[in-house]
Amino acid sequence: MTGVLWESRRILVTGADGFLGRSVVAALAREGVGTIVAADVREVPAERRLPGVTYRVQDVRDPALAQTLADHAIDSVVHLASIVTPGKGSSREFEYSVDVLGSQNVLEACVATGVKQLVVSSSGAAYGYHADNPAWLRETDALRGNEVFAYSHHKRLVEEMLAQYRTQHPALAQTVLRIGTILGERVDNQITALFEKPRLLAIRGSESPFVFIWDEDVTGAILHSLRTQRAGCFNLAGDGALPLREIARRLGKPVLELPAGLLRTALAVGSALGVSRYGPEQLDFLRYRPVLLNTALKEVLGYVPGKTSAQAFEAFVAARARQGRPVAAGAAVAAA
Repeated sequence: MTGVLWESRRILVTGADGFLGRSVVAALAREGVGTIVAADVREVPAERRLPGVTYRVQDVRDPALAQTLADHAIDSVVHLASIVTPGKGSSREFEYSVDVLGSQNVLEACVATGVKQLVVSSSGAAYGYHADNPAWLRETDALRGNEVFAYSHHKRLVEEMLAQYRTQHPALAQTVLRIGTILGERVDNQITALFEKPRLLAIRGSESPFVFIWDEDVTGAILHSLRTQRAGCFNLAGDGALPLREIARRLGKPVLELPAGLLRTALAVGSALGVSRYGPEQLDFLRYRPVLLNTALKEVLGYVPGKTSAQAFEAFVAARARQGRPVAAGAAVAAA
């Protein structure tokens, strides 16, 4: 897309002050998009505001969202708002209201105001964590997000809603990105916390492979989706996968292998004591990770990630060493 066409675009981003949202807004600003509305439930501090971007405090559940789209004549929406890691005091009801009802509100607002394209950050979690998942998941495989795991379940419910809207409102083009595990220089999440441990936890009988995507590639895929306006559902992950034991080898760390039953009990105790980010309901999250095949991303959407899963992991390890927060054994000495 030429600069002139970017200048004519009018794009709103939800969840605009989240980690990914800030990156997307900054990239759109660099591209010279004519109108950028950055919407978030929080007030964006002045030091993080970019020139030419309209910042708006607005919850995705706000019925006035449609009016915001109309006021700015928005033609494309990038919907990033969701609850990935619930805070203390959060509830399943609240998370559902944001993830599912908030997404419904975004869809209704887009349809009501004639928005042309909706880009949605979904997740590989929508496929669910199941022993009988295919070795490599394709976009045509069933979405079976586990009900016991709120994030996975809500992603599945949102995708089911998106499918209904694709049938009922075909004028709204949807680009749905099912994102793998994001790594980046400044990423901190449940997965990176696992790699920081002195020993990596493994479940007996499970390979626990990971597919990684570099954060800049997520932003790149979103911009590419807006640029091409190509509709469809796409797994967003780097080439290849890394089994947990290969990750441990690269980090120079031992693996602590436990039977599933023992680990379930340990997670229950750790969760009750407030010392674990995981509970027993997330055992399958640790042992049956969705492994995403990215063929459609490359061949249909036309986006090729700059880093493979292995390269993203190595870049993450190197970045942590530079920051003085090494995750690899001996990295502190190597980085000195």
